[in-house]
Amino acid sequence: MRVVVVGLGIQGAKRLRVAGSDAVASVDPFRAEASFRDIRAVPLDSYDAALVCTPDGVKMEVLSHLLGHGKHVLVEKPLIDEGGPQALLQLAELARTNAAVCYTAYNHRFEPYFIRMKRLLDSGSLGRIYRCRMFYGNGTARDVRNSAWRDRDPGVLPDLGSHLLDTVLFWFGRPDTPLRVVSCNRFENRAFDHVVVGAPAGAMPEIELEMTLLSWRNHFTCDIFAENGSAHIESLCKWGPSTFTHRRRKLPSGRPDEEATVLVQPDPTWEEEYAHFKALCAAAPQAGGGGNIDNDLWLNDRLNALAAMALEKSPP
Repeated sequence: MRVVVVGLGIQGAKRLRVAGSDAVASVDPFRAEASFRDIRAVPLDSYDAALVCTPDGVKMEVLSHLLGHGKHVLVEKPLIDEGGPQALLQLAELARTNAAVCYTAYNHRFEPYFIRMKRLLDSGSLGRIYRCRMFYGNGTARDVRNSAWRDRDPGVLPDLGSHLLDTVLFWFGRPDTPLRVVSCNRFENRAFDHVVVGAPAGAMPEIELEMTLLSWRNHFTCDIFAENGSAHIESLCKWGPSTFTHRRRKLPSGRPDEEATVLVQPDPTWEEEYAHFKALCAAAPQAGGGGNIDNDLWLNDRLNALAAMALEKSPP
């Protein structure tokens, strides 16, 4: 498969490396090393798919061009239409009409212990799930503040919150109850740099998602508490070591049986996700296109609602 990488920032450089010999060109209006300045200048017969790593403001125009010409697309998250779902629905229609894949990248779905957690939850061995608490933090507050296009609007909410919401979707499906903003702060930035989101009391499972740009060491944790035990993730492979702990409840009470495993390895998610994207593209002619825009519609709805709540709680 011949691919074009659109946008040569941090994410684009990673995608270019992973694509390897599949990459036939790059596009970036500001990078001298790019092959082209505009995606519309790239000959349509020279590529089959594009890896889109642009700022949010230009994504829709780029995606419309690509899908309109039957090109498969992997686009960096989040895919948000601030005005509502209409633009996403139009992209979905373009993809269907032209048998193209439109896939929004959420590479954490390919994290080894995220996959293991999904299998454990699907097995039913934990019983009724009571609560899921996740924390995702990095220390990029100053970098974001120095970027005019990043330090705006809801800030960390679409940046890291989109990953956490997609993980909820991956593990549990769509929650029956709406999520709400518990707290939101602009400790150092113009946009929100620390947000806590939760499901209202009585939801099952209860969900608490904390995201911040003020964790000076990058970190992720997850705790799931359930009827028959609990499961826990500490850190991601890219920040390793990463630990998965499964505790089996002792009845009537007592210290649980515990199984803990540790991974120390390079981040496998970028290669795994790219292989998944290529498989989707290979199957597209028979499937009439494909991708995950239905997920984007749900994420778009939740992120827009949460952003409105956050801005109501703490106006600019």
